[in-house]
Amino acid sequence: MHILIIDDDKIANQNIALLLKREQMIPESAHTGHDGLELIKLYDYDLIILDLMLPDIKGIDVLKQVRLQKNNTPILILSAINQTEKKAECLNLGADDYLTKPYERIELLARVKALIRRSCGFSDPNIRIGKMNININTKIASIGDKLIPLTAKEYALLELLALNQGSTISKDNFINQLYGIMDEPPDSKIIDVFLCKIRRKIKALTGDEDYIQNVWGRGYILKKAEKNEPHR
Repeated sequence: MHILIIDDDKIANQNIALLLKREQMIPESAHTGHDGLELIKLYDYDLIILDLMLPDIKGIDVLKQVRLQKNNTPILILSAINQTEKKAECLNLGADDYLTKPYERIELLARVKALIRRSCGFSDPNIRIGKMNININTKIASIGDKLIPLTAKEYALLELLALNQGSTISKDNFINQLYGIMDEPPDSKIIDVFLCKIRRKIKALTGDEDYIQNVWGRGYILKKAEKNEPHR
């Protein structure tokens, strides 16, 4: 998951980034409202964490501009302002959640995961597809009671497919999710390698079942959940 943190407090920004990295997420940082808006124009994020007190423009103006651009990326306001009127104003302007500082790390992570999950149409952290279950809270994928032995990057790819099941994901989108803007992007063929390993590991536990399909020239797709499975 690719997350943008807009906060001028560099220490707070770094602490949030470290917290997200431990959860196998990819954080990007902006220390001004204008820098944040530029990054939002250039990259697709799964979530924006936004402080209200920025050095150049107000965080609430960043919120307004993002929504005026018809950008529906979930926005979590993280602010020291603990006024009911301010919370209501932000939520009415299009913020998806509001958490006051100081915050508990466990609560911030829970809210981040819930916002991303809901933005993809899931109310439950468990995404079930056939015999496979993916828990996006614990970052564990399993077939029945057997864990699928995935590396961090392999899990990230499978989670992205699961959250967008039924939709084709391009290799560029995979790379955007796996590598931050400060990293040197690898050759897109690495995605083929990762997905080949994932498919092999799933097949080893299911027999012949293949949940991931290659859409020639476009990318990869994970089959949709059946009617008796939780789905969007």
